[in-house]
This record gives sequence, C-alpha cells and structure tokens, in this order.
Amino acid sequence: MSKASLLERFPFLRLRGAIILARISTALFFMAHAVARIVLGTIPQFGKFMEAVGFPNGVAIVWVITVSEILCGLLLIFGRFVRIAVIPLLSIALGGIVLIHARIGWFVGEHGTGGSEYSVALIVLLLVVAAADGDSSFKSK
Repeated sequence: MSKASLLERFPFLRLRGAIILARISTALFFMAHAVARIVLGTIPQFGKFMEAVGFPNGVAIVWVITVSEILCGLLLIFGRFVRIAVIPLLSIALGGIVLIHARIGWFVGEHGTGGSEYSVALIVLLLVVAAADGDSSFKSK
C-alpha cells in the first residue's frame, strides 16, 4: 500500500465514527474528574472552595456536580438524551472557567498551570457532540 493511499485513508475512520469517538471520550473526560474526586476524597476540599467563593452548602453542590458528570457521561456514552446531557456539562465547564481557570490564564501545561485551555476544548467538544446529535445523519442506527 502506498504512502498516498495511507494518507488518503487517515485517520482511518469516517465522520460518524469520529463523532462517536468525540462523544464517548468527552464523557470519559468528565467522568474521570468525578471519579477521581470520589476516590481521592477531595469533595470536602472542593466544597470548602465553593463556599469560599460564595456558594452555600459547598459539599452538596460538589456532589451535584460529581453525580451530574457521572450520569451525563453515561448518557453520552450510551448516546441517550445527548443534547440534554450536554447542558449540565457545559454549565460545569463554563463554571470552572469563571470560578477557577480564567484567573490562572489560558494554558494548562507547558506555559501555565490550570488555565482555561482544557475547559474551552471540552466546551467545543460538547458543542460538536450536541450539534451532531441534532443531525439525523449522525444518530445511532
């Protein structure tokens, strides 16, 4: 097989498969944060931060965020209620930018630590996933 033929076939999946990959990987990114919060026991710490920035009942809010990331992530993985599931995840990513990441800067790594870059990438992925879900040509068959 020639190099030109390989290049023409790259990335070796069709648009529908790429959309499914984006939907599932985005779900896993959010779910990873939620599961890490639970496993590492950082919910109380995050709750204290939420209270410090003015939210009442910080731990309860963090549990809502955590459960939302897991449940909405599962909905995305299974391709169910995708556009509805995207809304809380968009809210979480936007909230993270406003409360945490924007004041740190843009870059997450190399040129900074904890900036908005990753959250913006997640928002773009969520918008692509939601848009594809609204297009019947990308629906699961």
